Amino acid sequence: MKSATEPRAARDIRILVVDAERPTSRIVSAGTLPELLDPGDVVVVNDAATLPASLQARSASGEALEIRLAGALDGSLRFTAALLGEGDHRTRTEDRPPPPRVVAGDRLRVGDELVARVLAVASFSRRLVRIELELAGEPDAHGASIWAALYRAGRPVQYAHVPAPLALWDVQNVWAARPWAVEMPSAGRAVRIETLLALRKRGVDVAFVTHAAGLSATGDPEIDGRLPLPERFEVEEGAVRAVLRAKARGGRVLAVGTSVARALESAARVAGNGPLHAACGVTDLLLGPTTARALVDGILTGVHESDTTHFTLLGSFAERAVLDDALATSEATGLLGHELGDAWLVWGKPATSTVAREREHAGCASATCAASATVAA
Repeated sequence: MKSATEPRAARDIRILVVDAERPTSRIVSAGTLPELLDPGDVVVVNDAATLPASLQARSASGEALEIRLAGALDGSLRFTAALLGEGDHRTRTEDRPPPPRVVAGDRLRVGDELVARVLAVASFSRRLVRIELELAGEPDAHGASIWAALYRAGRPVQYAHVPAPLALWDVQNVWAARPWAVEMPSAGRAVRIETLLALRKRGVDVAFVTHAAGLSATGDPEIDGRLPLPERFEVEEGAVRAVLRAKARGGRVLAVGTSVARALESAARVAGNGPLHAACGVTDLLLGPTTARALVDGILTGVHESDTTHFTLLGSFAERAVLDDALATSEATGLLGHELGDAWLVWGKPATSTVAREREHAGCASATCAASATVAA
């Protein structure tokens, strides 16, 4: 499948509409999204802003490497991060050389201002670490100063299929708020402010959650096989009320992006046997063909190949044969793939709230469990 190679306006994005209960699909323009929803439905978007999560650094011995932030699980300046060898986005991630070996206590220099202090190294890959950002020569510097230095030193995470360097504003949704995501919640590209206004005029609720969208790839099979890593999420009371209103009146819940689906379904599992309520924490929930959905009835997502985790997640909404047909249609009609590409809107069978009682795939509700699951202390 051909990948989109540059940012495109929402008006140029096409959406393949797939219904798991019907054998047909159709392609529409992103601007007609409100017409695909009914009064009483709710559309939920991720308002996480994208961090400049790619940092060029040098080891104590002067070797070049890239630090890709994978997520700040506890809300501080401590991050899980993947390390790549010398180079930049123009070289495919999987072709990058391995980084220099690091151990806990090492200090990686990022430009003239920042230092990334290595706190721990993962037991399964020496390329996955926990770091804490500090100002060079000022270990007691205020957090605001460190955040400002991060924004000066960092660039957006980028992959080789997009040749021209991306600016940070190229990877932000128009409603972006808290800087939690290390890659853009890219399904939101198809949605403009005008779209949200048109949805509300049509009687469709719009709600916001925050989910720390993580890395798509690191080039290390040991890490990539575990993606997505545990990620922070927050579903506030306003989103809970909007979802419950939709369910009470027989409406559908449409998640704009896999991160929204993960956040909402994690909140449902945190609720357990009780009613849905506001929830926040860290989730390790992995949606897929064997996962029942508690809340989300449909998902708007990018076009991805069948060997990706995004494609696997869609198995929670539709049978593999339906998704394979959608992929074949996408290729035949020239839909563009990956984060800057076109989109699918997949309607699954209606979600059932009874799966909120399932606990075997429950998402974590605290930051501590994600840290231990990802990086050995």
